[in-house]
Amino acid sequence: MLHNFITYIREKALFGPEEKILLAVSGGMDSAVMLHLFARAKFTFAVAHCNFGLRGEESDADEAFVKKLAKKYKVPVFTEQFRTEAFAEQEKVSVQMAARTLRYEWFNTLLMEEGYAYVATAHHLNDTVETVLLNLVKGTGIAGLHGIGVKNGRIVRPLLFADKESIYDFVVENQLVWREDASNESSKYQRNLIRNQVVPLLKEINPNLEGTMAHTVERIAAVEQIFEEQISLLRDELITSGENARFLDFTRLQTQTAPLIRLHELLKPYHFNYPQAKDLWEALDREPGKIFYSPTHTLVKDRTRLVITPKSLAAFGTSKLHRDQTAFQLEGLKLAVQLLPTADYRISRSPKVAALDLKTLHFPLKVRRWKEGDWFCPLGMTGKKKISDFLIDEKVPLNLKERVWVLLSGDSIVWIIGHRIDNRFKITDKTETVYQLSLE
Repeated sequence: MLHNFITYIREKALFGPEEKILLAVSGGMDSAVMLHLFARAKFTFAVAHCNFGLRGEESDADEAFVKKLAKKYKVPVFTEQFRTEAFAEQEKVSVQMAARTLRYEWFNTLLMEEGYAYVATAHHLNDTVETVLLNLVKGTGIAGLHGIGVKNGRIVRPLLFADKESIYDFVVENQLVWREDASNESSKYQRNLIRNQVVPLLKEINPNLEGTMAHTVERIAAVEQIFEEQISLLRDELITSGENARFLDFTRLQTQTAPLIRLHELLKPYHFNYPQAKDLWEALDREPGKIFYSPTHTLVKDRTRLVITPKSLAAFGTSKLHRDQTAFQLEGLKLAVQLLPTADYRISRSPKVAALDLKTLHFPLKVRRWKEGDWFCPLGMTGKKKISDFLIDEKVPLNLKERVWVLLSGDSIVWIIGHRIDNRFKITDKTETVYQLSLE
């Protein structure tokens, strides 16, 4: 397996031996194998784990397990917790689509902030078969016919050469541990239905289904590459960048052959689907000002161009507060930050002001919505208290609870913003510098 793994990476030119790679590790068998192979191959890498909060304590246990794996292999680990169901409800998309969108948006942010070259995911050959079948049933273009690409922008899939059986054999041979997601066995999810019921039937017709599909996918991928080269040239020609916006000149697009297909391909990076592209195409000759939404972007039809701007997804994940920041703003939350000497400092009684000991904090700090299972040590107490119980005691109305933010240092909650700080981070007679945050 190790030899095939290294050979596949080299033959497909996935990345260079000197490049730093970010591994998407769920804690399941496939990603545990990928992590082990990267370590055996002595590549430079770190681990990234998404906690989508869909399985309560099980999701948190997955996160803890991945952190232990990263510690075992002595590599950096990045984790993020998402309000996946809230995002899915807001955007009117499936939970699976919401998780995928939040996941890859976070990966892109990590690549830029941490200096990694690519994100590696643990998709394998069986995933490709399932994806092609699922795409065919739901409707797709060329990209959907080849399933999961071995390299797509800054996403690489170094396990696509291996099938599930060979991955399992490798796990047994190397006595690897992983966490099993019980939802993988439930056929209520579309992909699981394909995996558990459809694929076994198709293998009765063609026992070598995975191998046959791999050859088909290879040919379709080549066709897509030729097509994408033309779209890339068109993208450079028609799309310009402005401050926090992209501008697409649709008047020039109207002179192209198959303009609707081209428009959809140009809008795909912004997560607009084919029906939306079709509706937009039909609206091009109407009055300007019509607005279209994808899970990640907003598009407005101007007179001769389409104006595309990104949405903020920060409210559904975690935002960072760096040491040198003097202000922080996020989805209506505004904080003023000051570093103050302890001499003559007077602690405010207002719950909207947090006075913290700078030495106890590890930057960047993180801001997110509170979630079930969160706990802290309220100021004046030494024991733990669940935030859910604290909010009940504080008589916070039910419709306001979901709007409560927390500030974290590492994995520890420092301040329930606007309510109370954690006793472990308070200023004392040994404090040298006060880190003061004020809620505006």
